[in-house]
Amino acid sequence: MEYSKEFKAALSNFSSIEKDRLIFRLLKKDKLLSKKLYFELIDPETTDNKRDAMEEIIEEKVLMASKYIGNQKYFLGIVRKISAEITEHIKITTDKFGEVSLNLLLINKILEYNEDLSRQRFDNVYKLYIYLINKTVKALTLIKKLEVDYWIEIDEQLDILKEKVLQNNYLSKLFTNNGIDFNWLTSDKIPDNIDQIIKEIKNQGFLR
Repeated sequence: MEYSKEFKAALSNFSSIEKDRLIFRLLKKDKLLSKKLYFELIDPETTDNKRDAMEEIIEEKVLMASKYIGNQKYFLGIVRKISAEITEHIKITTDKFGEVSLNLLLINKILEYNEDLSRQRFDNVYKLYIYLINKTVKALTLIKKLEVDYWIEIDEQLDILKEKVLQNNYLSKLFTNNGIDFNWLTSDKIPDNIDQIIKEIKNQGFLR
């Protein structure tokens, strides 16, 4: 929504007390904005601190969720909630590096349970696998937008991801069948036009 000059001028004419009241009313209705402002204005923790905390949360919650791998609908629901926590962290901190690293960590932690996943019927794990592939693809598109200095650390996570995917027969076949090249799991080998490539793959009905 765009605001007219008249509307902005009217807001500027509010007294300090009126502005304070308005701000607090808005913050009560928007918890995410409240958390973001708190982080930017007075939170003693840095983005790195917040990311470290999120890494611990991911590890702990995936470990707890692993008990429910046999109930794939419930397990995927938990995974989505963890992903939502990552998204909230990113919105609060604008952590571009964390947007990649935390999502790759989530994927890798889930794939530590390859043995348990392989015992499930393929049609039961299909939605989870497509979800993981889409998260991987999203991470690849974001890596191209990061500073090159981050690539070494990201490649460590991508190496782990590639190894775990190749250990999972059904998942590795899904990667290939959906047009994802394993060579892309190295930062400097991700195509410059990865966004367009993925768009075309999706237009052909894949990654669903």
